[in-house]
Amino acid sequence: MQKNIHPEIFKDATITCLCGNVQTIAGTVKEQRVEICSACHPFYTGTEKILDQAGRIDKFNKKWAKVNAA
Repeated sequence: MQKNIHPEIFKDATITCLCGNVQTIAGTVKEQRVEICSACHPFYTGTEKILDQAGRIDKFNKKWAKVNAA
């Protein structure tokens, strides 16, 4: 087997988000920056927006009603 082919593991690697949240994990990169994390992602914070699905469905049905009527 080949020796020294595996990356170095850092037990105190830090992940820094743009919002300022810092997490310490084990990883192969000592320091990493991310744009979004669980502290600021809309899904996890409960501020996600619900899309207007009913309006899209009505628009689709009206479009195909015209095609089927012709």
